[in-house]
Amino acid sequence: MTDRIREKMNQLRAEADGALTRADELATENKRLQQQLLEKDHEITSLNVKLGNLDAELSKAEGIVTESKAARDAGETSKMTNEGLVRKIQLLEEELDAAEKNVKETVEKLRQVDVKAEHFERQVQRVEQERDQWEKKHEEAEAKFKESKAELDELVSTMEGL
Repeated sequence: MTDRIREKMNQLRAEADGALTRADELATENKRLQQQLLEKDHEITSLNVKLGNLDAELSKAEGIVTESKAARDAGETSKMTNEGLVRKIQLLEEELDAAEKNVKETVEKLRQVDVKAEHFERQVQRVEQERDQWEKKHEEAEAKFKESKAELDELVSTMEGL
């Protein structure tokens, strides 16, 4: 009978140790996921800054293109000046196209980062729920262990009284 109680106690201890180990692992995983989320937030901030810079560059380029087109439309009489302005406009339009492409790519990256951030947030929530479940199981196992220990102590004191 005592052996069964000891086996049960050992089993409960092993379950409690396993639950503690799993809780530690989940806490570590939770910290790792929070760090990843923080890194993604920093990446989003960086991309937002880049997007702001690109918008400023785009506005500047559009202003230059507008000025260049106005100068061209004003009808420069010199062919060389006109050709130079046309060349400059083409370069600016290429820069504008490149800037617009860059803006589109940045917006897409930002969207992807946002999707990833949402994914990681869901993972963190899931891991936190698992952690809460494991903590609850640990508390239940600890209560069972204390109850079994009390029963064992009572049995030992009864046996000593015999």
